[in-house]
Amino acid sequence: MIKNLWHNIVFFLLVFVQAAAQDLPLQNLDEVVVSDFRVKRYAEGHKVAELKDSTIQRNGIFLTSLLTFNSNIYFKENGLGMVSSPAFRGTNASHTAVIWNGININSQLNGQVDFNTINPLNYSSVAIRSGGGSVQFGTGAIGGSVHLNNDLKFEKHLEHQIFTGYGSFDTRSVNYDNSFGTGKWSSSFGVNYNSSDNDYLYLETDERNTNGEFEHVNINFNAGYLLNDEQALRLYHQSFIGDRNLSGTLVAPGRSRYQDDHHRTQLEWVKFGNKATHGIKMAHLYDAFKYFENKDSDIFSEGRVTTLLARYSLDIELSDAFRLNSFLEYNNFTSRGSSFGSPQRNDLAITALLKHTVTEKLRYNLSLRQDFSSDFSSPVVFSWDGSYDFGNVYTLQLNASRNFRLPTFNDLYWQPGGNLELRPERSYQVDLGHRFTLDPITIKLNSYYITTEDMIRWLPNNQGIWSPINVDNVQIYGAEVELGFKKAMGKKQEIDFKAHYAYTVSEDKETGEQLIYVPFHRGNVSLAYRFANFGTFYQHLYNGPVSIIGGELEGYQLANAGVTYGLKTEGKLRCRLGLILNNVFNAYYENIALRPMPNRNIQTQLVLNF
Repeated sequence: MIKNLWHNIVFFLLVFVQAAAQDLPLQNLDEVVVSDFRVKRYAEGHKVAELKDSTIQRNGIFLTSLLTFNSNIYFKENGLGMVSSPAFRGTNASHTAVIWNGININSQLNGQVDFNTINPLNYSSVAIRSGGGSVQFGTGAIGGSVHLNNDLKFEKHLEHQIFTGYGSFDTRSVNYDNSFGTGKWSSSFGVNYNSSDNDYLYLETDERNTNGEFEHVNINFNAGYLLNDEQALRLYHQSFIGDRNLSGTLVAPGRSRYQDDHHRTQLEWVKFGNKATHGIKMAHLYDAFKYFENKDSDIFSEGRVTTLLARYSLDIELSDAFRLNSFLEYNNFTSRGSSFGSPQRNDLAITALLKHTVTEKLRYNLSLRQDFSSDFSSPVVFSWDGSYDFGNVYTLQLNASRNFRLPTFNDLYWQPGGNLELRPERSYQVDLGHRFTLDPITIKLNSYYITTEDMIRWLPNNQGIWSPINVDNVQIYGAEVELGFKKAMGKKQEIDFKAHYAYTVSEDKETGEQLIYVPFHRGNVSLAYRFANFGTFYQHLYNGPVSIIGGELEGYQLANAGVTYGLKTEGKLRCRLGLILNNVFNAYYENIALRPMPNRNIQTQLVLNF
């Protein structure tokens, strides 16, 4: 299915002149360099969760599955492996920003990221930051943001991992990763291939998913070089090449096909000092698609968009109490498509984040951002977040912000239906958090309120053509609970328990009705246990009923379970076998109306580390 694999990765040659004349004391670089420190250093008042290692490996090849069972985010999937979009805290799919190594990668065409095009095995960690973040991450960061991080290890090492899997519906996965460091150089390389016939049974019927085949390849390369004790170059690259038939519904068999390519490259120069860190980042993003209404026809519609980004950042310690992070960012967007012509946009953003450490217990951040767009008059956005430690057990968190979303190229130029009169969406939010640490137990309680004006919705006009308009004023409020328990019992035993629950009201202010595809109640639990070389886990999800056009979609419960066993090996080789049973109780469920999800199915895993 994949005919043209992208072989030539384009690297940027960056020529720069250091602007700062002041000589700063040297600072030894850490052995591990994180790709985006803002999500931790400037987020005291936000709830942030980080997923890595075994949690990522037990949840398959799609980011959708990882976050479904390990966060409060609700996903709408058009069938397994098909288009997947999030509803973070009751917001729309375009209100969740996806940040790849510090860069917002939401599509300029529809404002979204398809979470089934992202393989979590490609990343060192996946972080979930709740609450508005437009000041730091730009348009669309209203409900929250998901961060995909590739950290570089400079310490001397050479590591390889091979991950293979086979399961129901002739689903095949092969993943190779390596990590290399010399103390001065660091690199990581990964490539994975995934495919499936995806012909699962529609429970309670005698039909199958007959047009759901998919095949995709991911390529990742990341590298860093220490020029001296205070300067470093970092390179990140990712390619995704996907080819999917699109599943039909219970009333309309599928016959369409969708091909999409995503290529992302960024190069960064960083100068570290005891007081200040300078950074220059340049990036090239390319997203393209082809849609075949009839997979057996050569007729298709297509579109592509290219993004060029340049950013200068300065993170400086002003005093023992104050720290400033500021950046100037320029984006050029050019696109071409059979349904929207050849629009272009130029955006300039100026951002400043001030961190004040009042005492060891009290900290807060104050942030401002102004965007200048060739298409719009963008609002000034701001945020405030802070935390206070009441002893070692309880921390109070608070954040408030103004956020925005710019209309996308599809919103403006799609033919027929595009609307050049659209205004940017404006949103305000406040979030109160309580964090309890009772080692080994952690408890997080959050309540929030979000109000959005001029929300963009696609609705049929008087001619029956769907068109976007600024129609909705929406209010969202809710509460979230997160419970964690992790304890090692000697060197051989470990238990890890996590639970999430979310109550979400997302309603149109005029009608008072809950927005479609937003569950009032949603919760999940996961329990993992390890004894020596043996491990087991269980996951359980409850998703409440959701409103749909003309009715309601029933809620459902879903469970997965698995076991792993590490084989005895010689030398540095480590081998682990795994067996995962998805949808243990063979539950019938849909998270989009008339699109059944898979019945009970099995996946096997073989993981080699050396």
